Amino acid sequence: MPGPVFLEGETVSLRTIEENDLEFVQRERSDERVWRTLGWPFPSNREQLEEFYEETISDEETINLLITADADPVGMASFHDLATEDRRGELGYWVAAAYQGNGYATDAVGTIVAYAFRDLGLHRVEAKVFDGNDASRRVLEKIGFTHEGVHREATFSDGQFRDVHWYGVLADEFENDA
Repeated sequence: MPGPVFLEGETVSLRTIEENDLEFVQRERSDERVWRTLGWPFPSNREQLEEFYEETISDEETINLLITADADPVGMASFHDLATEDRRGELGYWVAAAYQGNGYATDAVGTIVAYAFRDLGLHRVEAKVFDGNDASRRVLEKIGFTHEGVHREATFSDGQFRDVHWYGVLADEFENDA
């Protein structure tokens, strides 16, 4: 049974992730068009995914939501490394390859970032993008994030060291009109 809708965007809804969503998450995270852009070099089996569900998705330190379009799961959006004292958090997101190019990531990111500023009282949201993931960079820039710098050759993926681009947006810079 699907989890309840938590946030509504223009074209997507963000809802809680339930155990029966793990098949979708496992299948889509195993698609090389998704995992290569996110720097996940290893597939997840069901046991590992259930552990991820129990330890990460179900904890109170992160916010993990399923992105849905017309009630169908299309991706995930999350906040991790929430620093309540500093009032900042790191955003993560992905959209299944079959659903990319429809504006779902832009809508989901705009919706969850608006929630972070409005309801969580965050002052800053940051995100990192691995070199070569131009679509993700466009999403962040469209939403109003600023490219703040590059950590050169900071991750090893696809048999090579790759740069990591860091983005950030402050509450007073953010306008959710995307």
